[in-house]
Formats: sequence, structure tokens, C-alpha cells
Amino acid sequence: MPQPILVGTGEIPVHILPRMANRHGLVAGATGTGKTVTLQRLAECFSRVGVPVFLADVKGDLAGISQAGGGSDKVAERVKEMGLEAAEGFVYAPCPVICWDILGEQGHPVRTTLSEMGPLLLARLLRLNDVQEGVLNIVFKVADENGWLLLDLKDLRALLAYVADNADTVRPTYGNVSKASVGAIQRRLLGLEGQGAEHLFGEPALDIDDLMQTDERGHGMVNVLAADKLIETPELYATFLLWLLSELFERLPEVGDPDKPKLVFFFDEAHLLFEDAPKVLLDKVEQVVRLIRSKGVGVYLVTQNPADVPDSVLGQLGNRVQHALRAYTPKDQKAVRVAAQTFRANPKIDTEQAITELGVGEALASTLDEEGTPTVVQRIRVAPPGSRLGPITPAERQALMHRSLVQGVYDQPVDRESAYEILQKRAQALAAEEQSGAESIWRSGRGRQSPLEAFVTSAARSVGSQIGRQLVRGILGSLLGGRR
Repeated sequence: MPQPILVGTGEIPVHILPRMANRHGLVAGATGTGKTVTLQRLAECFSRVGVPVFLADVKGDLAGISQAGGGSDKVAERVKEMGLEAAEGFVYAPCPVICWDILGEQGHPVRTTLSEMGPLLLARLLRLNDVQEGVLNIVFKVADENGWLLLDLKDLRALLAYVADNADTVRPTYGNVSKASVGAIQRRLLGLEGQGAEHLFGEPALDIDDLMQTDERGHGMVNVLAADKLIETPELYATFLLWLLSELFERLPEVGDPDKPKLVFFFDEAHLLFEDAPKVLLDKVEQVVRLIRSKGVGVYLVTQNPADVPDSVLGQLGNRVQHALRAYTPKDQKAVRVAAQTFRANPKIDTEQAITELGVGEALASTLDEEGTPTVVQRIRVAPPGSRLGPITPAERQALMHRSLVQGVYDQPVDRESAYEILQKRAQALAAEEQSGAESIWRSGRGRQSPLEAFVTSAARSVGSQIGRQLVRGILGSLLGGRR
């Protein structure tokens, strides 16, 4: 049985039990109160008990988890005061790390395909209205039912143009397609490209099994996503992490309540997940968070204020660490009350008052006991990590990538045949057939069809014979089953 994970000590020590770690968690507090150090402490401890971790490094300093700590008088003083060396076997040591980066600059490239992301998340990323989202759904429906993969942005552009040019023929089977809506989506795609999204969509796509590895000592790999530039485009950041969460949910088997999680997923700046999200998406996020624990995945949201998280999701976060909040305005005071009410009361602590009095590195904490019941809130000093607090050098990052378990797997892009090439070849073949005077294609009651209309008609009629090729989607729109 893995050892309990020490969060910190106060009147009594507060631990997270590994078998309860997939009941999710929350790390909250105002800027500068110690959330990042707490996140690093938890990630390090999960790694040491053999649990792989995924986290986003939004400030550029979490990659220090890959290097041994030491050299900090403040850390050494806290270790001594808390008696960690004797009681907890505290050591200065690094964690095994894989560096990832959507832009491919500070880590291995991270890619997915448009087919795998699906229309629901893509519509949110593009900030489409209901009509435009409906058109995008039609485009994905046409692609899915015909087994045409949308790998990158040029595939989607080609299929959007194709559907717009053949709107009259598509309408009876799939619904109305407005050329104005298609044009609006195309313009949003151009904007998305300007934000660096062309780096995200393509192949080789990320295999989630590569996020759940251990090293030769049995320590869980810590997957660090460089997000200091990515966070400048918050929609792209939040949508990617939400897609990754949905991939884990759809692809991992049910495991119930294991002795320790298969993966712990830290979602920093978690408020971005819920900002401006339509209700249909929020409902599905709640469903995924509720059910993914049975897949052995623990989700830990990191944000400034618990009020940033919808109540339906907040109620599922069993392990909580609350750093200080400020109460300068009525809105701030309300937020403090909300945070205090999320804890199980301790008669020895005025929780609401304590939240405003906590110093840097102090927190209120409540975790789940052996029965899954929240413990009463405790005021603690958070234990420091044994890895480095702060960023790493470019040379240290290059060394990590050179000895990475996935070195060479994702570094070179691949562009296989997909919707763009298929549509291009078919259009060329049909145009050549017409030019050479081949027999015209007729349909009863409508007269002569254009080559593109003929192809749409043929595709619509052949849907029934292509059931085995259809791409099937899950709760958040990501693909079910293996990759094609």
C-alpha cells in the first residue's frame, strides 16, 4: 500500500491517502500565497509513490521539479522546524520529467487531430454562435460518416468549402448550410492560426499511454506542459486541457478505486475551463469529472478562488487546500464566505477569519479519510518540495529532452492522406472525367448533375454501407476506439 502523502502539519499532520486521491482535489488562494509550491509538493509526492502526473507550467517555474532542491535557507528552515527529515524521510531529489510544448519550443510537440477533438470543443475554441456551431456539426457529421479524417486545419477548410459549394445537395440529408456561416468559421480559423493553433492540429497525435509511464525506480513520470506562452491564448489552453481530460475519460478502462491513481491531472488556472462555457459543455464537464475517477484519474483544479468553480464540480473535489484570500471588497468577502463553507467545520478554528489571516505557505486543508469522508478543516504549514523551486536553464531542458522516453516519437510531423487530399483527388478525377467526355451522371427528376453534386449524392447514399468506417464520438465529442 503506498505511503500517505503529507500535505503539511498543524495541530495534526494532514495527508492525502493515495487510494482516495482519485476523488479529486482543489488548490486555491490569492496570487502569491503559495499555490504553485503546494502544487509542486503534491506532484512530487505523487511521483514518488509511483503515480504519473500531468501539469501545465503557466509561469515557467514548475519545470524545476526535474532538478534536486537545496540551497534555499527558507526551505531548509521549514524542513527543520517541521521535523520532516526525521518523520517523513525528506530528501532533496528530482522527479523524472517529460517536457511537452504545443509550440514545440520547450518540449516535445503535443498534437491532436481535429477529428479527435470533435465539434463541441472546437466550436468553443472558435467561439462560434449556435448557427455556426450547427454548420460545424454538419461538416463533422459528413466527415465521420464517410470515414474522412480531419487531421489539420487545411482538412477542415477543404471540407467547409466543399459543403458550402454543395449546400443544396447536402441539405436534405444533413440540414441547412449557410455560406455566410461557413465564411465566418473560415475567418475564425484564420484567427486561430494566428494564435499558434496550427501547431496543435496534426500528427503524430499524442498517445495518452505516453503520459502514464514510470521510471526504472518505479517513480511516476511528471509530464510538464510548457504553458507560459500558451496561457496568452486562454481559449486554446483551456480547450486543449479539456480535450486531454476527455481523451483520458474515453480511452481508459474502468478500474474502480485502485490503491493509487493511474494518473493525477493538475488543471492550473482552472477558472478558464468554465469562463463563457455554454451550459451544455458545463454539464458534460461535470459528467466527466464525476465519472473519470472510476478510470483511476484524479483531477486537481488550481485556481484563485473556489467560487471560480461551479458548485456541481466543486462538490466532487474531496481533497482541498485553501491558501489565503483577501477580503477588501464586498465581493471579496462573499468569496471568503463561500470558501469557508466548503470545509467541514472545526470547532477550534474560525474558518472564515482564518482564510484572511493565513501567511505565505500556510493553508487550510481537509482531505478524505479511509471511508471517503472529509476530515475537519486544519490550519497547516505546507511541507516544501524536495525538488528545485524555480525555472530550469535551457541546457537543463535540452538534457531532459535528450534522455526523454519519447525522444524522436513526436518531433517530426507527419501528413498522411486525409480529407484535404481525398477531396482534392476526387474533384480532380471528376473534372478530368467530365473534360474527357465521359458519360454524364443523371439523377431521376433532377436532370444533369455537376461532378461535385454527384459525389455528394453518392456519399449520402453510401452512408448505410459505411457503418463499419464511421467515427464514433463520446461525451465531449472525442473519438471512441482506436486511432485510424
